[in-house]
Amino acid sequence: MTALCSELLSALAGKTLVTAESCTGGGIGAALTGVPGSSSVYKGGIISYTNWVKEHFLRVDRKLLDTVGAVSAPVAEAMAKGARETMEADIAVSVTGLAGPTGDDFGNPVGTVFIGYSDEEKTLSREYHFPGSREQVRAAAVEAAVRLALEMQQQ
Repeated sequence: MTALCSELLSALAGKTLVTAESCTGGGIGAALTGVPGSSSVYKGGIISYTNWVKEHFLRVDRKLLDTVGAVSAPVAEAMAKGARETMEADIAVSVTGLAGPTGDDFGNPVGTVFIGYSDEEKTLSREYHFPGSREQVRAAAVEAAVRLALEMQQQ
């Protein structure tokens, strides 16, 4: 994971990155800050474990949370865009999902994760379904988020 984070940070030289994390609870930030010199790119993150934080700090529309639920593509995108704008960064990555032990009221099973990405030109998300324990889902989501951000830099 350290090598992957190093590769992302190198690809982002001269730019700034922030994170908005829910189910990963700061895991992306921890992985990135494990790399010496990461502060030249990584500004920080918001752990938005509740809808209240998503709404009040990441500017996610409450109606969106009520109609499609926190674990959804539109919310992952709104989280990424809100983080990028709130923390005045070039790029943001967000994660929202269900690591367990149960699914949600919108029919999403455990292991469902949406990862968002936002820069000045585009905001997008991807849906994932990770198998395994709570910790395995969280670890897979952290890795997928870093890989998505790296992929976006290589385009």
